[in-house]
Amino acid sequence: MDIFEQTFWGNTLATWLLALAIAAFAFLALSILKRTMSRKVLAWVRKTESDLDDLIVDLFSRTRYLFLILVSIYAGSLVLTLPPQVEPWIRTIMVILFWVQVALWGTGVVDYLVSRQVKEQDKKAAATTINALGYVGKVVLWTVALLLALDNIPGIEVDALIASLGIGGIAVALAAQNILGDLFASLSIVLDQPFVIGDSITVGEYAGTVEAIGIKSTRVRSSTGEQLIFSNSDLLNSRIRNYGRMEERRVSFTLGLTCQTPYEQLVEIPGMIQEIIEAQPQARFGRAHFKAYGDFSLNFEIVYSMLTSDYGVFMDIQQAINLEIFRRFAEEGIELAYPTQTVFVAQ
Repeated sequence: MDIFEQTFWGNTLATWLLALAIAAFAFLALSILKRTMSRKVLAWVRKTESDLDDLIVDLFSRTRYLFLILVSIYAGSLVLTLPPQVEPWIRTIMVILFWVQVALWGTGVVDYLVSRQVKEQDKKAAATTINALGYVGKVVLWTVALLLALDNIPGIEVDALIASLGIGGIAVALAAQNILGDLFASLSIVLDQPFVIGDSITVGEYAGTVEAIGIKSTRVRSSTGEQLIFSNSDLLNSRIRNYGRMEERRVSFTLGLTCQTPYEQLVEIPGMIQEIIEAQPQARFGRAHFKAYGDFSLNFEIVYSMLTSDYGVFMDIQQAINLEIFRRFAEEGIELAYPTQTVFVAQ
């Protein structure tokens, strides 16, 4: 009897050798394909500026040789006649390994998206939040892959497991609703960007410069030096004034002159104020009007705009305007009013 015709576990030796040859050839072909494609794509990546090709290289590197080995074994097993109780288990192992490999590829995609967002944000605190959200995405991805893999194992009821996970998830969500609220608020701040690190903001009676945007809280350095810590959810529910987005600063102030100021000087004052303000290169004159009669003064309202949002520059220019007004008024003999009261005594 020919040795190749001898039967082992329901298949002839020739069939076993054929299966082994198919498996070896499949593994060799897949390995060569993986290495060749990785090198070609890597050489192509070095010539391009896009980061999408980097993702392709990363996905090739995440393809495990164990996955290629089992795919090759499965290809070789197709020519064999296997017992009915063995074939389903081979298929189950292949499906489980397939979903594990899909999860590895998905992890690479999540890492790519996270790194891309971090580069676009270019902020340390924003990077912390995005990395945390990427971690949550990986957990969800692996959970789904695990459930799909378990669904192919005989005797495991995935529906009951999903129901129990759903109940447990609701319980966890209720217990950690404040933390989850702050987490999603952090995501909203990072993506919608109502403010960024370095912006000067006012929240209610508190004002300062944003120093860090974390997963649960945002830290603001107040103008008096202390650090203010706001919960992200509370912060988004508040009215925020963002001075960092200010393109121009509107300035309005009032000058009170004595009631004895002559009419001729009252007429000249708006033009004088306009001349003083227009002499400042970063200020744009708006208006100057004799607005009202006060209890002890003649009140002029002056409005101008700063062409920069820098508060320090604004104070320098406001000081220069005030000093020049004082000097011009002194030259013209114009007196600024102060609270006075005249008492008439009857004879």
